[in-house]
Amino acid sequence: MNDSSPSRRPSRSGGRAARHAMRAAPLTEDMRPIRAGMTGGTYKPLSEAEVLKIHEAALTALETIGLADAPASGVEILTGAGAILGDDGRIRFPRALVEDMLAKACKDLTLHGRDPRHDLDLSGQRVHYGTAGAAVNIVDVAGNNYRESTLQDLHDAARITDTLDNVHFLQRPMVARDISDNLEMDLNTIYACCSGTTKHVGTSISDPSHAADCLQMAYAIAGGEAKYRERPFISMSNCFVVPPMKFATESCEAMEICIKGGMPVLLLSAGMSGATAPSTIAGAITQACAECLAGIVYVNAISPGYPAIFGTWPFGLDLRTGAMTVGSGEQALLSAGCAQMHAFYGIPGGAAGGASDSKMPDMQAGWEAMCSNVMAGLAGCNMIYEAAGMHASLLGFCHESLILADDLIGQAQRCVRGIEVNDETLALDQIAEVCMGGPGHYLGTDRTLSHMERDCVYPALGNRMSPKEWAENDRPDLIEQTIAKKEQILATRSAARFDPALDAEIRARFNIHLPA
Repeated sequence: MNDSSPSRRPSRSGGRAARHAMRAAPLTEDMRPIRAGMTGGTYKPLSEAEVLKIHEAALTALETIGLADAPASGVEILTGAGAILGDDGRIRFPRALVEDMLAKACKDLTLHGRDPRHDLDLSGQRVHYGTAGAAVNIVDVAGNNYRESTLQDLHDAARITDTLDNVHFLQRPMVARDISDNLEMDLNTIYACCSGTTKHVGTSISDPSHAADCLQMAYAIAGGEAKYRERPFISMSNCFVVPPMKFATESCEAMEICIKGGMPVLLLSAGMSGATAPSTIAGAITQACAECLAGIVYVNAISPGYPAIFGTWPFGLDLRTGAMTVGSGEQALLSAGCAQMHAFYGIPGGAAGGASDSKMPDMQAGWEAMCSNVMAGLAGCNMIYEAAGMHASLLGFCHESLILADDLIGQAQRCVRGIEVNDETLALDQIAEVCMGGPGHYLGTDRTLSHMERDCVYPALGNRMSPKEWAENDRPDLIEQTIAKKEQILATRSAARFDPALDAEIRARFNIHLPA
């Protein structure tokens, strides 16, 4: 704003209470300081020369080492596209084939929500944060303990996610261990997630024989196959490789079925640095890129331009003990480096960020989650998975941490947004007004008040009281407040619940374990 007059805003009326009420009202989209899909990419841990070296090394690995254990259908698909099956059973990929398939690959992917307000634009380096994982435990914060996760826990995570502005999608974060039949677990996972949120849902399919039924449930929720294909609001998280450099035979078969059924796929390579991937950061990124490039060839040989996410998820490892180190600085660098490779290839990509090795939502969990969430976001990662709620090196999920992540990711997104420098933000006219005949400070000025909601992200639960004010307010405890927030959310019926007629139809076709 270049206007130097004292004020262009209408005079304020109604006093302090009116101004507080105005600030408490929901912000319009254009006024929000942060939102899903802001563009990152300002942080580049790799130089241009280093990016090219990793790319060249990945191409060499594909051409000379290749991948083993492709299913018979995959061998036919890949060799038909120009890959070479060696006498050792490994499939090798000529450079020209990889480059041709990269040229055909989907570049501008939108992941749909059941509600179009939650559609995710993955073009360029637009950044989104969400859940993911296969935790087998739920964190019992009140009891300082862990217990096996259930379908109800998963549904509750979906319901909580639906209320959080800064958690943009729900990929299944935990396993329903109270369902022993794997087909019923896959189907109930879809039901529990989709009946809990209208945001985009990612799920896994544990066996290729389950894929057809999972697609049928997706079609039913959408109101028909054609409607689902038009706006596929469920994607498949597919561990199509078993690092190092082997295809996961059954996962590949399930992927083929889902591609024919119109379900977007996440091509997930999750090597463990020092165990199933090289111990060096550059080596782990190289192998992940090679494996995911093989996936790009696979998918585009089936259906050119098919919606697929380049899911490089290399994880760190504590080489002293063999424990995962998802909360380490090395993990943050792995994910940020992968995001830079996604941008180099020009295709939608995802990596892990925000998970913690800590067992509870404590200070360790905070620093670990913030480190990788900020770095992956600044690097421009399209999809940052496991960004909320994940503990114990991916073994535990925490509803309270999911809620706290809304504040944490909000601050990370503010870092992604960065610093705008223009005539208005340089504020020379404001400095002149304040310093020459003005009040000598900026508190309460029209410009400060007009920018306070647009420029700053305010925590919902984070406490900024002075010690005196904190004591006068009975020393509010962050975790206790978060537990109360969880109970408040779960006391309200899910806004995403299915129409009763649709719910009855689904329950007639599938054995749904959640109560109606």
